[in-house]
Amino acid sequence: MSKPKRIYQIAKQINISHQEIVSFLKEKGLDVTNHMSPVEEDVYELIMKNFATDLFQIEQDQKELDRKALEDQRRLEEEERIRKAEEVREARDLEERQRREAEDQRKQEIEEAKRRVERIKVDAIELAIREKDEAEAKQLAEADAEKEKAEKEKEKEVKKASKPTILRPGEDAVVELPETPADKIIAKKIERKIKHVVKTGVEIDKSKKGKKRRTFDQKEVDASIKKVMTSMDTGKKRKRRREGKRDDFPEDYVYRVSEFVSVHDFAELIEIDVADIIGKCMDMGMMVTINQRIDQDTIELLAEEFEIKVEFVDDTATIQEEVEAHEEVDESELAPRPPVVTIMGHVDHGKTSLLDYVRKTDVIAGEAGGITQHIGAYSVQLKDGNVITFLDTPGHEAFTAMRARGAQVTDIVIIIVAADDAVMPQTIEAIDHAKAAGVPIIFAINKIDKPGADPEKVRRELSERNLLVESWGGKIPDVEISAKLGTNVEELLDTIVLEAEILDLKAKPSGMARGIVVESRLDRGIGAVATVLVNRGKLKIGDAFVCGDFSGRVRALKNDHGDRIKFAGPSTPVEVHGFSDVPRAGDLLVVMKNDKEAREVSVQRSQIRREQEFKRMRHMTLDEISRQISEGKVKEVPLLIKGDVDGSIEALADSFMKLSTSEVAVRIIHRGIGMIKETDVLLAAASNAVIVGFNVTADSNARLIAKAEDVEIRHYDVIYAAVDDIYKALEGLLEPDIEEKELGVAEVGELFKIPKIGTIAGCTVISGVARRDAKIRLVRDGVVIFKGELNALKRFKDEAKEVMEGNECGISLKDYSKINVGDTIEFYSMEIIKRKLESSSK
Repeated sequence: MSKPKRIYQIAKQINISHQEIVSFLKEKGLDVTNHMSPVEEDVYELIMKNFATDLFQIEQDQKELDRKALEDQRRLEEEERIRKAEEVREARDLEERQRREAEDQRKQEIEEAKRRVERIKVDAIELAIREKDEAEAKQLAEADAEKEKAEKEKEKEVKKASKPTILRPGEDAVVELPETPADKIIAKKIERKIKHVVKTGVEIDKSKKGKKRRTFDQKEVDASIKKVMTSMDTGKKRKRRREGKRDDFPEDYVYRVSEFVSVHDFAELIEIDVADIIGKCMDMGMMVTINQRIDQDTIELLAEEFEIKVEFVDDTATIQEEVEAHEEVDESELAPRPPVVTIMGHVDHGKTSLLDYVRKTDVIAGEAGGITQHIGAYSVQLKDGNVITFLDTPGHEAFTAMRARGAQVTDIVIIIVAADDAVMPQTIEAIDHAKAAGVPIIFAINKIDKPGADPEKVRRELSERNLLVESWGGKIPDVEISAKLGTNVEELLDTIVLEAEILDLKAKPSGMARGIVVESRLDRGIGAVATVLVNRGKLKIGDAFVCGDFSGRVRALKNDHGDRIKFAGPSTPVEVHGFSDVPRAGDLLVVMKNDKEAREVSVQRSQIRREQEFKRMRHMTLDEISRQISEGKVKEVPLLIKGDVDGSIEALADSFMKLSTSEVAVRIIHRGIGMIKETDVLLAAASNAVIVGFNVTADSNARLIAKAEDVEIRHYDVIYAAVDDIYKALEGLLEPDIEEKELGVAEVGELFKIPKIGTIAGCTVISGVARRDAKIRLVRDGVVIFKGELNALKRFKDEAKEVMEGNECGISLKDYSKINVGDTIEFYSMEIIKRKLESSSK
């Protein structure tokens, strides 16, 4: 803080007597004694304003300049800090890439070294066998030579007695040929080799005396024996033509293959040499490697070249098909399971209130704006011991996708309609979803306690849509209730239990579990968390599973009350911890035998998903550019959406996409769960996108980079506000309508030729007003001769902005002088009218 100034110093500064200052301050009622009295900052400013206004202003200006200079310095320091941070991050990324490349190269070298070691092992075994065989063959040959002379006559007699016969189809006789010395050598060689190696696991390399004995494990021994036997059995060796066409499968055999399979895996599948596959690709102008993935078009071309038939399957469904194929369902093992019930209906018709009464909890109090934001799954045990699982879906039409997903996993749908309202658009959508899913419907006519309630009106409107309830002689159950007071709620629950008994719902309560992800989110302390509705089997802690593109192991299970449990059976909603990443709502969770199998499926799915996403990336071609130029380019609002749970992100994206029209469109470049991070901001900056955060915040680095890159981040907790903002943004992109507004008409009565100026038309305004800044049309005999602007508009000798009807004026046109008497000049303006966005959601 600066030191207070004294009166005599101020007097000296502004060159006046200190007595004048003292007198002035005393007149103002300030307590000063003499010229040595110190004054505070506000008193100093009062003195300067009164005695030295110009000097005071100079000081203020200097202070403002100093403040701005300080701000600029801080801004430059912040920018320098961000730049250095970016350089550090780039250097770190470069170092990481180099490390990964070095690691990959090292792995390749290790693999190549392993292959060389394997070849050396096999060659060593075969070399030892050959050396032994040569010595043994020499000994046997000498022994045979000595015996040959003595046994010659006997051998002739044996040959005569055992003359070989030719076997034909259908003959049973089998004649064995005598063994030759070579056969004996081979038989003894194999027998001795097998006995020695299997017994000791050790092979001696006699070609290098004094060296240590080499040791082989059982796998190496088996491989060596198999190789020796295979090399001897030349008659059974498979032969392929160079073109690679197989000749042991029927011509109509169909190979099932997934898109983006690697060249190696494709060759293994159709049992054709990899070299042939790569050669064919080179012939077609494609350079591929053994591990490169090939798309559907390439696979079809290769299938045509090799004259085979292929069928493409969805790889993400492969694991489900395998599980179902190997899972034998015994009817005796099935047991009754609780029904899964979804409550649907229009917003504010009482869906959550009904569930609150059943569960005796207040769910609505925790939801933003009093509207259910996420799908919740709850199990409720009735007084008679029956259990019902409820899915609570939001009622706002923005959650159409979530309601549709809820209908896909449910057994019974309760459609709630307010008795004081009517059948609304969301009610009709809910009915359509239930019909499409093929599940039975129960109508709950709510709010019968309110004044003006008319249940019969609701039934009449339902009958108009071919939905006849039981009260009117139809087949669809209906119950009049008051969710607020609990009137007839027990009757509604009994109706659900009765409908479930008719459906005879059963599932296998044991074995490997399967379930559907109802909702998912990213918890800061726990990680990826998902609400799973178990379909069959028993989900236990420690189970390895695959879900969508991700794998995991069940670390913890929680029921709908937040209590930890050890397992969950069919129709049980449970919160699962242990995902490697956040799954999408609607993904199938399948328990696998072990972690290795789950990871393999997850990795394969992730690779294929990345390939599919890469293929779907839009590439601007010259043809597309030409088409957009000719048709008029569609304006886009690119968005990046981050949210706390997958269901809200899905609903938000669906609402945004509904706003798109033929002129303006929403393009969602990325959607994800969790906090807005630095990578999200960089992606948005590269795409000129706006980041929409729903119930999430941005970390400090993301905020700094967003400020530096000028990326806009919008935060919302209610979907209405987000949709309205994007609606306004799209509306602002619409090209405005331009309308012509007639202002007035003037008639030329006389012409004046003025040197250096041109022709001046003496006119009379016969209607409206003639304005100087208006656009004009010169009309002669009903034909427009000229369009343009005025050069001058005068009333007598004075310039005029406008001339009203009935008055005379002088007019000269800009860049045009061929005016005739009797011509009319029409005045008009072009008004820009803002257009409204025509969207089905507004």
